Amino acid sequence: MEEEERVEQVMSEVHLGCPPHFSGPYVSHFTVSLPPTPNRSGDRFQVEASSKEMVTHDDHSPKRKIRCSYSQSSTQFPQEDTSDESPSLDKDCDLVLTRRKSHINGCLTFGLTIQHTITSSLLEVGLQVWKAALVLTDFILHKSFTSSDLNDVTAIELGAGTGLVGIALARVAKTVYITDRGVHILDNCDTNTHINSSLLKFHENCVRVRELDWKESWPPPSITADLSSQHRSSKSRYLWASLEIEEAENATVLLAADVIYSDELTDSFFSMVEKLMSRGSQKVLYLALEKRYNFSMDELDVVANGYSHFRSFFVEDEDHAEHIDGLRPGFLGKQIDLAEIPQYIREYERGKDLELWKITCCRN
Repeated sequence: MEEEERVEQVMSEVHLGCPPHFSGPYVSHFTVSLPPTPNRSGDRFQVEASSKEMVTHDDHSPKRKIRCSYSQSSTQFPQEDTSDESPSLDKDCDLVLTRRKSHINGCLTFGLTIQHTITSSLLEVGLQVWKAALVLTDFILHKSFTSSDLNDVTAIELGAGTGLVGIALARVAKTVYITDRGVHILDNCDTNTHINSSLLKFHENCVRVRELDWKESWPPPSITADLSSQHRSSKSRYLWASLEIEEAENATVLLAADVIYSDELTDSFFSMVEKLMSRGSQKVLYLALEKRYNFSMDELDVVANGYSHFRSFFVEDEDHAEHIDGLRPGFLGKQIDLAEIPQYIREYERGKDLELWKITCCRN
């Protein structure tokens, strides 16, 4: 018991507003404001957190609720008042996300509800919400608001943690495989999928929580019967079905957030990405990371752990594809400018250490 108490605990900066010394599952509600009418002078988006409050569920589980609204600067042109217009709904009664003019300080919103822990051991950091997951969620939301690129895609989230990114994508995707390892993390992903399926109006069976260990081979262990998760035994709940493996190999989108912080983990990650990208459909990986700095005795300087090793896996920009020979295994990377991605979720500060990358594989 004393040994368990000595296990080092870490905490994400995202959780700094949560109750101190709280143990057990905690629920945060992230309110996402839909895109406003662009500022005519610069076509820029402005978002402003309006209030924060603590509420309690009927089950006595604390919940953090944060309301967000879009601000409009005094230099903006007057906008048409559309307060008499009702939101547009499709045949399934889902909100149609159109760019309509709104009256000043008006906005439409929806929520993402995520269960997580406030602190965790290093082995279970996937039970927390990290900044990189929030910035990748912002990117997914922006793509879904402004284009049809993600509509009806099949996607795999690698090292999903709480499943936040994959759940956000499920609003528009055909199928999302939320993958990680460890029963506690997978159970938490499953809980978050169940919570949000009714809130976001996606079919729960379009999100599949599956175990995927990057150190193991692909395809992963599977079962022959293609049963839905609720009809499986506890031992096979997160195993892949044979048809799911085939569908995953034909996925076109891979997602990963905050998976770069040790060289060994980075090796395993890119090994799995290579296996996935070498099979089936052409794929693109969207990866978000936060550079964390520590003093290195080898470098005698403050360095970002694992970052330079991460950058060694790909050539930057498609313009350098002719230099791909000799690289492992032929990855091309392009950094996405976060200044072009509005911050729809306000519960974090982006800062200069968050990065977002688009990575593809050049097949020989």
